[in-house]
Amino acid sequence: MKNPINIELGLMHFKSLLKARREDDKRYIFDPIRKKWLVLQPEELVRQLVIHYLLEEKRYNPNRISLERGFTYNKRNKRFDLLVYDKKVNPFLLVECKAPQVPITQDAFEQAAWYNMEWKVQYLLVTNGLVSYCCAINYDNRSYEYLEAVPDFA
Repeated sequence: MKNPINIELGLMHFKSLLKARREDDKRYIFDPIRKKWLVLQPEELVRQLVIHYLLEEKRYNPNRISLERGFTYNKRNKRFDLLVYDKKVNPFLLVECKAPQVPITQDAFEQAAWYNMEWKVQYLLVTNGLVSYCCAINYDNRSYEYLEAVPDFA
């Protein structure tokens, strides 16, 4: 990754907004976008913290957030973590979430970039909750630039 800028999202600040419960031997977390309880896995925790960050800190519209939707790329079934649409319902921000113990490497960015071939978003965010990188994509120049913050809702 060329000169990445680790942006501090302060995700743990949003931990108090999470709704969790235990049922039998499983722990669940409530997804405010899909309005359902999900099995609590490390990656899901990161995704839910990012959702609250986008809603509370960046004031993103919850009606413009899509989660874990499937799509086909190169004849393979794929699934993105989080896709935000702008006010004109164009793909705006693609978020790839990893579990906290998974390092954010070039491979993680390449995965998000491949997924983005389908969506052609303006911004790409990759995070494991501890380390987060966001970049703006310039399709005309076939380049990208790391940002110091996640963009506000457009």
